[in-house]
Amino acid sequence: MDPLSDVLSLLKPHSQLFAAFDTAGAWSFSFPPYDGIKIAAVLQGGCWGIVSGMNRPVRLEEGDCFLLNSGYEIVLSSDLSLPPQDSSLIMDGIARDGIAVHNGGGEVLLIGGFFTFSSEHAALLLDALPPFANPPRSSNQADVLRWSLDQLRSELRDPMPGGVLVSNHLLHLMLVQVLRLHMSASSAESPAGWLTGLSDRRIRAAISAMHAEPTRHWSLEELARIAGLSRTIFAQRFKRLVGETTMSYLMRWRMMMATDRLRHSEQSITSIAFALGYESESAFCTAFKRAMSCSPTQYRRRSSVSAEDTQSVRPISKTERLRNTRSPTKN
Repeated sequence: MDPLSDVLSLLKPHSQLFAAFDTAGAWSFSFPPYDGIKIAAVLQGGCWGIVSGMNRPVRLEEGDCFLLNSGYEIVLSSDLSLPPQDSSLIMDGIARDGIAVHNGGGEVLLIGGFFTFSSEHAALLLDALPPFANPPRSSNQADVLRWSLDQLRSELRDPMPGGVLVSNHLLHLMLVQVLRLHMSASSAESPAGWLTGLSDRRIRAAISAMHAEPTRHWSLEELARIAGLSRTIFAQRFKRLVGETTMSYLMRWRMMMATDRLRHSEQSITSIAFALGYESESAFCTAFKRAMSCSPTQYRRRSSVSAEDTQSVRPISKTERLRNTRSPTKN
């Protein structure tokens, strides 16, 4: 698989809710931060979006799709001058009926989904994303996104058997398309991270090589050759775009694979160690403890507890840490 597919497969994004908001007239609602990614689209009409931490409001028109990162509040409004109301009743309606209607509806229609990740390595994705991503419409990827929106519109207006499953698959497709569009729009101002690295064809070639052969004893010279750059330029470029050294990224990718196997397979620790290119179980355990702050045995034991208990040990992403240092917004 390619690096994007590799990472998303290990993070196991789970679409928790397919929701719709149908509104009209004058309105403004504040939607609280979510522990995961929100992805939404405007199927009809238009509105304003105001994201915590961003300097300017964003105008959202019919056909626009946006991604909201973990830990960020958003205000959606028909008029920027209106004070935002609490969205509890809206969310209750969505939870109960799958759609919330305000002021009779009929003017503005938004749909969306909420993604959580079953891996504690979700920060690899969350930290690489901005608070808010509103990808451009002018590309082949945007055409696929519009097709997905049309299919979701059909499922919403003419429910059919299996509609929930179809909608969830379409939301996963939209997530991938939004990430692709975000990568294609990356610039020098984009935050350093894994996605920014994938947007550069030379760095992407090196990352793809590491993902294709994670057990190989890669050297900086070999990866630089694959990228078509000198050793020094490659190392500097990788660190600037990805935010960490090449060997640090390779180590992190191996640890992601290791934790996935410890959680979802019955392979012995020795087998996992050799499968990931380590020469001994001892070398693997040392590297694992340095990265995860526990031994592979402790990790496997901890991961065997109930899903409710595992929530308490989920690491907090950089964006959540930043949000938690700010005072709550008063509505």
